[in-house]
Amino acid sequence: MTRLVVVSNRVAPIDEGKQAAGGLAVAVLSALKKSGGIWFGWSGEVVATPPGDPELTEAGRLTYATLHLTRRDFEEYYNGFANSTLWPLFHYRLGLTNFSRRTCEGYERVNALFARKLAPLLHSEDMIWVHDYHLIPMAEELRLMGHGQRMGFFLHTPFPSPEILVALPNHGKLMRGLCAYDVVGFHTEVDLRCFANYIHYEAGGRIEDRGPGRGIIVEAYGRRLLARAFPISIDTDSLTALAQSAANARQTERLRESLVGRDLIIGVDRLDYSKGLPQRFEAFHCLLETYPANRGHVSFMQIAPPSRTDVPEYQAIRKELEASSGHTNGRFAEFDWVPIRYLNKSFTRRTLAGFFRVSRIGLVTPLRDGMNLVAKEYVACQDPEDPGVLVLSRFAGAAQELSAALIVNPYDVEGVAEALQRGLSMPLEERRERYHANMEVLRTHDIAKWRDDFVGSLTAAPYDA
Repeated sequence: MTRLVVVSNRVAPIDEGKQAAGGLAVAVLSALKKSGGIWFGWSGEVVATPPGDPELTEAGRLTYATLHLTRRDFEEYYNGFANSTLWPLFHYRLGLTNFSRRTCEGYERVNALFARKLAPLLHSEDMIWVHDYHLIPMAEELRLMGHGQRMGFFLHTPFPSPEILVALPNHGKLMRGLCAYDVVGFHTEVDLRCFANYIHYEAGGRIEDRGPGRGIIVEAYGRRLLARAFPISIDTDSLTALAQSAANARQTERLRESLVGRDLIIGVDRLDYSKGLPQRFEAFHCLLETYPANRGHVSFMQIAPPSRTDVPEYQAIRKELEASSGHTNGRFAEFDWVPIRYLNKSFTRRTLAGFFRVSRIGLVTPLRDGMNLVAKEYVACQDPEDPGVLVLSRFAGAAQELSAALIVNPYDVEGVAEALQRGLSMPLEERRERYHANMEVLRTHDIAKWRDDFVGSLTAAPYDA
């Protein structure tokens, strides 16, 4: 019997109490619960001695298989090459990209370790689905060990243009590893086009277009594979029901009471430089400066759970946001009103669903994002009779689907302020029209379609006929 084996950098906690940063854990867990199989990856623990066999935990139809990392592996693989090299590079931030052979070797070493530890758990008929930039070399490592199972890879970040990617000294080796999969998935057609351009112009490979929405066949590095856009989504109906039940929950009522009839703009993002948070804070400041009637009548609540706290760039952005929010509050606050509520903490999915539902504006303005599921979650949580407005960056993958949002350029601070003003003053009929148009997309392209499309494509492998 064919099983699905999911491999990701982190395995979501079995006791899911918190909103999963970035949406990967929520999406993957939703897929696995319906198909059954194994979820393999790092436990999140850093230990002094090299790991032994994976720790196995059974949970219904799922087996969680987790490994610890040593401090050296954590620093070189995770903090180093994955998050100080690939993450900024894939988000077009060359100025923040640090490369060293030491961290590159650590990245390759941990991928080889993961492959060795996963191998004894595999059956010959398994389908292996690897996730994200941390684990690009996994398939090649398994192939070198003689494993011929169908293997797919999904990238949850943007894929950079060749002009950006070639700045990475080992770009050819990394892309050869990516082509060791049978199916490679991206969020958008833009990402797919960047990959195709690299294969054609840098790798000297061949591209066969299968037609709109069906991806491309790639021949490169002695391999033939399918590459395609698979826009990730959410469990729309489940989240809508959750928001309905949370509408009158205690936390939601506390938030509503604290607003005292004021409109709320909400942002929910992991604390990361790719999310455009400094520009977002500046745009809200510009809103109050340019449209003074909003003073005392609109509040902005930014929820930004800290992440990667060991990385200096993340420490710097936290200080910048604290200073920015303090500046705005010092400039505009009254004794009974604080313009910005800046929270460095996590909330449960139920609590966030309630917060989304009472917010007049969902502000999602990353400088570059693979998809951004927060944008979709905000829409799904709205009250159909009195929905809020999504203000969305054109550089989020979600903008390719949620075209009824107010699409903005996050670098244009004044333009974002204008969009906020438009959303705050938008008539109810227009808000409903935009909401229903976006919800049609979310109901048609939900997490089940994402899972079925990818697994269906992987089931059809190999593509070497």
